[in-house]
Amino acid sequence: MKKIFYLLVITLFIAACSSEPHYVVKGKIDGSDSITFYLQKRDAGKIITIDSAVSKKGIFTIKGGAVDYPQLIQLVAGNTKKRTSFYIENSEITITGSLDSLFNAKITGSKTEDEYRSLIDSNKPLSDSYSKTYIKYQAAIKAGNTTRVAELEKQTDSIQTEMTNLQKNFVRNNPASYVSPSILASLSYEMEAVELESLINAMDTAIAALPQIKSLKERVAVMKTVAVGQKAPDFTMDDVNGNPVALSSKIGAKLLLVDFWAAWCGPCRQENPNVVKVYNEFNKKGFDVFGVSLDQRKEAWVKAIADDKLTWTHVSDLQYWSNAAAKLYAVNSIPANFLLDETGTIIARNLRGEALYNKVNEVLGAKK
Repeated sequence: MKKIFYLLVITLFIAACSSEPHYVVKGKIDGSDSITFYLQKRDAGKIITIDSAVSKKGIFTIKGGAVDYPQLIQLVAGNTKKRTSFYIENSEITITGSLDSLFNAKITGSKTEDEYRSLIDSNKPLSDSYSKTYIKYQAAIKAGNTTRVAELEKQTDSIQTEMTNLQKNFVRNNPASYVSPSILASLSYEMEAVELESLINAMDTAIAALPQIKSLKERVAVMKTVAVGQKAPDFTMDDVNGNPVALSSKIGAKLLLVDFWAAWCGPCRQENPNVVKVYNEFNKKGFDVFGVSLDQRKEAWVKAIADDKLTWTHVSDLQYWSNAAAKLYAVNSIPANFLLDETGTIIARNLRGEALYNKVNEVLGAKK
């Protein structure tokens, strides 16, 4: 009788161990025999490998312990660029597809992944429309058709606004989804502090405790210091000749545009002619620009200044996204800018194209 009791205890113990939260990733990837597949995630700007397995005739299984919460990771095929992203959680997840089109693999078994795919599917018509319009936009630029360029630019902006609103609505309607923090983080680059904070405050308690949301809260705190109506924080950086220049030394112009950009940034280079136009027309009326570059290579930075005819003061610490001023101003995407009045108070943010011209013209146009 004791033996039966012991066997029962052992059976219960094994059952208890196997029921502990864990994940299993099963792959069936055609054309991937003897390839090592890695599960990787990005943490603090670094790529970390979580686990791996070697495929046999395209089949592999990766078993791991519990993940604290569903999170977006990548399945990477060996040392290639072939990969697919998905949400891992404590469940059995199946990935099926072909090595040649791994990015398009079918993923089942993750509730969070299903939520994410639902968002992607609802966004697809807009995404396809944006891609087609952008191709036409590039062709118009190449052809030098400025009228068509302006028309298509408005169309792409309109589609982009629709996509942004769709994603914001997802966050609002899914405050308990583990997808929402990632979506909100990507949206935060173009959001004002008040709107971002309101979406954060509406999050479910469990979601609000996640590292991504904590980081966004810290970002909001910084954003509030550089919101419209606040005094622009001062900073000092070297100009192209290695001489330190303080932002405060430039304040006093009727309008000062603190312009964050980089030589490697395509959208920045496309926006530069608009800034040049405003500078050339309004500089004598009191408009000035203070360029802050997020470049790493001084040669590229200096060349871009010359090529784009940016004849105002430029500074940089050549630290890329670690640029001290960018951190001070909560700049996570470029181009970005802050328009200051003669007292150094921020009166507008992220004005581009016609919006920048119209604002400067509103303040200085009638002044001689």
